[in-house]
Amino acid sequence: MIAVDTNVLVYAHRPDSPFHEPALAAVTALAEGRETWAIPWPCLHEFLAVVTRPRIFDPPTPLARALGQIEAWLESPSLVLLAEGRTYWTTFRAVASPAHVSGSLVHDARIAALCRAHEVHELWTADRDFSRFEGLVVRNPTASNVVREGATPYGRRRAPRSRSGRNAPAAPRRRAR
Repeated sequence: MIAVDTNVLVYAHRPDSPFHEPALAAVTALAEGRETWAIPWPCLHEFLAVVTRPRIFDPPTPLARALGQIEAWLESPSLVLLAEGRTYWTTFRAVASPAHVSGSLVHDARIAALCRAHEVHELWTADRDFSRFEGLVVRNPTASNVVREGATPYGRRRAPRSRSGRNAPAAPRRRAR
């Protein structure tokens, strides 16, 4: 089963997106096809938040139109909505811990865990951060058709190195006056 991330939904919805045509074609093919496809509930909520936000789009999508878009996707007979179930927390921990997620990556880990819990084999997204989650095939339908497996989890970020190979000294802190 293929799942679709927020950014692909936004691109498919917004004609002013430079990725509108390929995203619209990809989502339409899923929605009108016979194969089961999925959207995680958090992606629908995030879609609504993004397209209606004036700081992101000028003009933003009116709420009624954005809700109508979601309802159109929900009418697809082959759509499955991904939500948390009894095994979600165990799956989330198994996804988040090895990837050392924190901050905004918690949301991505949630999407990845929902995909794994519902046996999604491929996530369509333009967000490269999903490659850090093992066991999830990631494809950007707005770019080339290259499919890549989730990479080995990232380690913690290290301090920048100087030319000598030693850790660069931290910038001096200024005292508030």
